[in-house]
Amino acid sequence: MFMNFRRINKCQCVQMLSTGLVLCVLMICWEELDHHVVSHMISFSHRYLVNSYDFLSSSLAISFPHQGSAGVDGRRVSYPYIINHPGKCRAGDGKAWDDVLLLLFVKSAPENFERRQAIRDTWGNKSFVWSELGVSVRLVFAVGVYSDVGGRSMVQDALHREDQIHGDLIQQNFVDTFHNLTTKLILQFHWSQTFCPQAHFLMSADDDVFVHMPNLVKYLQRLLRSQRGAKDLWVGHVHRGAPPIRHKGSKYHVPYDLYPWPSYPDYTAGAGYVVSRDVAAKIYQATLVLNSSLYIDDVFMGMCAKAMGVSPQEHAYFSGEGKAPYHPCIYDRMITSHGHAADVRFLWQAATETTADSEAGGILGKLYCTAVRVTLLCLPYYHNTYSCLAAFT
Repeated sequence: MFMNFRRINKCQCVQMLSTGLVLCVLMICWEELDHHVVSHMISFSHRYLVNSYDFLSSSLAISFPHQGSAGVDGRRVSYPYIINHPGKCRAGDGKAWDDVLLLLFVKSAPENFERRQAIRDTWGNKSFVWSELGVSVRLVFAVGVYSDVGGRSMVQDALHREDQIHGDLIQQNFVDTFHNLTTKLILQFHWSQTFCPQAHFLMSADDDVFVHMPNLVKYLQRLLRSQRGAKDLWVGHVHRGAPPIRHKGSKYHVPYDLYPWPSYPDYTAGAGYVVSRDVAAKIYQATLVLNSSLYIDDVFMGMCAKAMGVSPQEHAYFSGEGKAPYHPCIYDRMITSHGHAADVRFLWQAATETTADSEAGGILGKLYCTAVRVTLLCLPYYHNTYSCLAAFT
């Protein structure tokens, strides 16, 4: 009945100590682990079994839509433009609309001068796109007001000088913080509908995202030539059945009083996605009537799309929050990759050089690249960039 400790050998002692250690760790971490597992199970059940988002047109509707972003009560607050370029998408005479394939709207912090310049010199270079790819694009950066009051005047003067040189900043008078990202999203769709409604596509991207423009342009041109045409398109890295994060220590914490439901509508990662002209118009209409107090911009985008009957489409080579692995066989297919603050020029050079040789590899080259993509993309480390299925597409 009693354990004879003298008979316990060294191996059994190690097993008992290991078991005790594991139990201690589980007891310490159980609350967080249990919350994570349970929340995802509830979220997926709600998304795929219940799948009712009627609240988007009832609980989250606002009574008096006005242009701007939501205040504390969810009603619109109008933010005036500090810097604007209303003729950005017009032809040389300033009267007629230009035939713009893609409007690139990059979300940038006021102080990120080097990131913006790197984008202008690489994938956002409209002269390269016109001369090498034969299409017209427009690049603008969405910024707010510098958050540090002490340095605000100096940064604002620098922004004005930057815009005098490049003419591509769109700034409204709101403080540029994480909790105003939805305000910046609304700025993008309102500006595009007012000043560039004829653009066939609108792309929203972070300023640390790399965009493989040759691949993106080919993809968009193929859509325009298709029988369906460029309609009902919202494409990117899709998050399905994602639960709100209730942990107060998280940057993405959303309290129950702000969003009481267990699951978000499907949405694409805010790092980079593309919508067609008709979808951009629908999202704009939704921002006029939905409460935009939810400060996670990509989730708010999903709420707007769901309310308007628009569903996101997964593309294997739109990245999520992660950075794609470095390899020419990846550059050959990629469209976006996230997390590139200092290596944009290197990646652009590698991607554009690879483009010229990508189709000359023959069967052996294609087999080699497939093997490389399987090796790189099917590792758990890269699960938030491209899925393993991307290796075979």
